[in-house]
Amino acid sequence: MSRTAGNSERAINGLLSVAQLLEEPRLARLYTFVLREGEVTIDDIGDALEIPRTTAYSDTGTLVELGVLTRDETQKTHRYSAVPISLTATLDGDEHTVTPTLIEAVGRAPQDQDLDLLLEKHGLGKLAAALTYAIPYADGAMSERVAARELDLQSAFATAVLQALREVVLDMQSVDPYFEAIPSAREQPTETDA
Repeated sequence: MSRTAGNSERAINGLLSVAQLLEEPRLARLYTFVLREGEVTIDDIGDALEIPRTTAYSDTGTLVELGVLTRDETQKTHRYSAVPISLTATLDGDEHTVTPTLIEAVGRAPQDQDLDLLLEKHGLGKLAAALTYAIPYADGAMSERVAARELDLQSAFATAVLQALREVVLDMQSVDPYFEAIPSAREQPTETDA
Protein backbone atom coordinates (compact mmCIF):
# COMPACT_ATOMS: atom_id res chain seq x y z
CA MET A 1 0.00 0.00 0.00
CA SER A 2 1.34 3.41 -0.87
CA ARG A 3 2.03 5.95 1.85
CA THR A 4 -0.72 8.24 0.50
CA ALA A 5 -3.29 5.45 0.57
CA GLY A 6 -2.21 4.50 4.09
CA ASN A 7 -2.49 8.10 5.30
CA SER A 8 -5.97 8.46 3.79
CA GLU A 9 -7.11 5.22 5.37
CA ARG A 10 -5.69 6.23 8.73
CA ALA A 11 -7.33 9.68 8.53
CA ILE A 12 -10.78 8.31 7.72
CA ASN A 13 -10.49 5.61 10.38
CA GLY A 14 -9.52 8.33 12.88
CA LEU A 15 -12.53 10.40 11.84
CA LEU A 16 -14.83 7.43 12.35
CA SER A 17 -13.25 6.68 15.74
CA VAL A 18 -13.82 10.23 16.97
CA ALA A 19 -17.38 10.16 15.61
CA GLN A 20 -18.14 6.94 17.50
CA LEU A 21 -16.79 8.40 20.75
CA LEU A 22 -18.99 11.47 20.28
CA GLU A 23 -22.05 9.28 19.64
CA GLU A 24 -21.55 6.84 22.51
CA PRO A 25 -21.11 8.51 25.91
CA ARG A 26 -20.20 5.23 27.63
CA LEU A 27 -17.24 4.74 25.28
CA ALA A 28 -16.30 8.42 25.60
CA ARG A 29 -16.27 8.14 29.40
CA LEU A 30 -14.11 5.03 29.33
CA TYR A 31 -11.68 6.55 26.82
CA THR A 32 -11.11 9.74 28.82
CA PHE A 33 -10.83 7.79 32.08
CA VAL A 34 -7.96 5.78 30.60
CA LEU A 35 -6.40 8.96 29.19
CA ARG A 36 -6.46 10.61 32.64
CA GLU A 37 -5.15 7.55 34.47
CA GLY A 38 -2.34 6.57 32.10
CA GLU A 39 -2.34 2.76 32.31
CA VAL A 40 -5.21 0.74 33.74
CA THR A 41 -6.48 -2.82 34.00
CA ILE A 42 -10.00 -4.10 33.42
CA ASP A 43 -10.47 -4.22 37.20
CA ASP A 44 -9.40 -0.55 37.49
CA ILE A 45 -11.94 0.37 34.83
CA GLY A 46 -14.77 -1.65 36.36
CA ASP A 47 -14.14 -0.29 39.86
CA ALA A 48 -13.72 3.36 38.89
CA LEU A 49 -16.57 3.54 36.38
CA GLU A 50 -18.81 1.13 38.28
CA ILE A 51 -19.48 -1.06 35.27
CA PRO A 52 -19.61 -4.85 35.08
CA ARG A 53 -16.39 -6.62 34.12
CA THR A 54 -17.96 -8.02 30.94
CA THR A 55 -18.94 -4.50 29.84
CA ALA A 56 -15.42 -3.25 30.59
CA TYR A 57 -13.94 -6.06 28.46
CA SER A 58 -16.36 -5.43 25.63
CA ASP A 59 -15.92 -1.65 25.62
CA THR A 60 -12.13 -1.75 25.88
CA GLY A 61 -12.11 -4.24 23.00
CA THR A 62 -14.19 -1.82 20.93
CA LEU A 63 -11.86 1.06 21.78
CA VAL A 64 -8.79 -1.03 20.89
CA GLU A 65 -10.41 -1.86 17.53
CA LEU A 66 -11.10 1.85 16.99
CA GLY A 67 -7.42 2.54 17.63
CA VAL A 68 -7.96 4.91 20.56
CA LEU A 69 -6.75 2.47 23.23
CA THR A 70 -3.76 0.16 23.17
CA ARG A 71 -3.56 -3.14 25.03
CA ASP A 72 -0.27 -4.32 26.53
CA GLU A 73 -0.42 -8.12 26.49
CA THR A 74 3.12 -8.71 27.76
CA GLN A 75 1.91 -9.26 31.33
CA LYS A 76 -0.63 -11.71 32.69
CA THR A 77 -2.99 -8.84 33.50
CA HIS A 78 -3.46 -6.77 30.35
CA ARG A 79 -2.95 -3.06 30.74
CA TYR A 80 -4.67 -0.42 28.62
CA SER A 81 -3.53 3.06 27.71
CA ALA A 82 -5.14 5.79 25.63
CA VAL A 83 -3.92 7.20 22.36
CA PRO A 84 -4.43 10.99 22.47
CA ILE A 85 -6.64 11.94 19.55
CA SER A 86 -7.86 15.12 17.94
CA LEU A 87 -9.81 15.90 14.82
CA THR A 88 -9.58 19.24 13.06
CA ALA A 89 -12.06 20.31 10.41
CA THR A 90 -11.95 23.48 8.37
CA LEU A 91 -15.34 25.04 7.68
CA ASP A 92 -15.59 28.29 5.72
CA GLY A 93 -11.93 28.97 6.46
CA ASP A 94 -12.29 28.51 10.23
CA GLU A 95 -10.65 25.58 11.98
CA HIS A 96 -12.62 23.61 14.55
CA THR A 97 -10.87 20.95 16.63
CA VAL A 98 -12.39 18.08 18.59
CA THR A 99 -10.12 17.04 21.45
CA PRO A 100 -10.44 14.70 24.43
CA THR A 101 -12.00 17.58 26.41
CA LEU A 102 -15.15 17.54 24.25
CA ILE A 103 -15.14 13.74 24.39
CA GLU A 104 -15.02 14.00 28.21
CA ALA A 105 -18.02 16.36 28.19
CA VAL A 106 -19.97 13.85 26.10
CA GLY A 107 -18.94 11.05 28.47
CA ARG A 108 -20.18 12.99 31.49
CA ALA A 109 -23.58 13.78 30.01
CA PRO A 110 -25.38 10.63 31.25
CA GLN A 111 -24.29 11.46 34.83
CA ASP A 112 -25.03 15.19 34.57
CA GLN A 113 -28.62 16.13 33.83
CA ASP A 114 -27.72 19.62 32.54
CA LEU A 115 -25.20 18.32 29.99
CA ASP A 116 -27.55 15.50 29.07
CA LEU A 117 -30.43 17.94 28.49
CA LEU A 118 -28.19 20.25 26.46
CA LEU A 119 -27.23 17.35 24.18
CA GLU A 120 -30.81 16.14 23.91
CA LYS A 121 -32.37 19.53 23.17
CA HIS A 122 -29.60 21.39 21.34
CA GLY A 123 -27.15 18.77 20.09
CA LEU A 124 -23.43 18.22 20.06
CA GLY A 125 -22.72 21.50 18.26
CA LYS A 126 -24.18 23.52 21.14
CA LEU A 127 -22.12 21.49 23.63
CA ALA A 128 -18.98 22.31 21.65
CA ALA A 129 -19.97 25.98 21.54
CA ALA A 130 -20.62 25.99 25.29
CA LEU A 131 -17.18 24.52 25.85
CA THR A 132 -15.61 27.52 24.08
CA TYR A 133 -17.26 29.75 26.70
CA ALA A 134 -16.48 27.41 29.60
CA ILE A 135 -12.75 27.78 28.99
CA PRO A 136 -12.52 31.54 29.67
CA TYR A 137 -15.18 31.16 32.38
CA ALA A 138 -13.10 28.48 34.15
CA ASP A 139 -9.95 30.60 34.16
CA GLY A 140 -11.74 33.78 35.22
CA ALA A 141 -11.29 35.62 31.90
CA MET A 142 -15.05 35.83 31.27
CA SER A 143 -17.87 36.34 33.74
CA GLU A 144 -20.57 33.74 34.15
CA ARG A 145 -23.18 36.31 33.15
CA VAL A 146 -21.47 37.20 29.85
CA ALA A 147 -20.76 33.57 28.98
CA ALA A 148 -24.34 32.52 29.77
CA ARG A 149 -25.78 35.39 27.70
CA GLU A 150 -23.61 34.52 24.69
CA LEU A 151 -24.78 30.90 24.70
CA ASP A 152 -28.30 32.03 23.78
CA LEU A 153 -29.92 29.65 26.27
CA GLN A 154 -32.24 30.34 29.17
CA SER A 155 -30.02 32.05 31.76
CA ALA A 156 -30.29 29.56 34.63
CA PHE A 157 -29.80 26.62 32.28
CA ALA A 158 -26.77 28.26 30.61
CA THR A 159 -25.25 28.88 34.04
CA ALA A 160 -25.76 25.24 35.06
CA VAL A 161 -24.17 24.05 31.80
CA LEU A 162 -21.21 26.39 32.28
CA GLN A 163 -20.67 25.14 35.83
CA ALA A 164 -20.71 21.52 34.64
CA LEU A 165 -18.31 22.31 31.81
CA ARG A 166 -16.05 24.26 34.16
CA GLU A 167 -15.38 20.96 35.95
CA VAL A 168 -14.65 19.27 32.61
CA VAL A 169 -12.20 22.04 31.68
CA LEU A 170 -10.42 21.93 35.05
CA ASP A 171 -10.12 18.13 34.93
CA MET A 172 -8.93 17.94 31.32
CA GLN A 173 -6.65 20.93 30.75
CA SER A 174 -3.64 19.13 32.22
CA VAL A 175 -4.23 15.77 30.47
CA ASP A 176 -5.59 16.79 27.05
CA PRO A 177 -2.49 17.26 24.90
CA TYR A 178 -4.57 19.23 22.39
CA PHE A 179 -6.33 21.48 24.91
CA GLU A 180 -4.80 24.65 23.45
CA ALA A 181 -6.37 23.80 20.06
CA ILE A 182 -9.89 24.21 21.46
CA PRO A 183 -11.27 27.57 20.34
CA SER A 184 -11.82 29.93 23.25
CA ALA A 185 -14.63 32.48 23.19
CA ARG A 186 -12.27 35.04 24.74
CA GLU A 187 -10.37 35.06 21.41
CA GLN A 188 -13.54 35.80 19.44
CA PRO A 189 -15.62 38.97 19.64
CA THR A 190 -18.98 38.65 21.33
CA GLU A 191 -22.14 39.92 19.64
CA THR A 192 -22.05 43.02 21.82
CA ASP A 193 -18.43 43.73 20.80
CA ALA A 194 -19.16 43.45 17.06
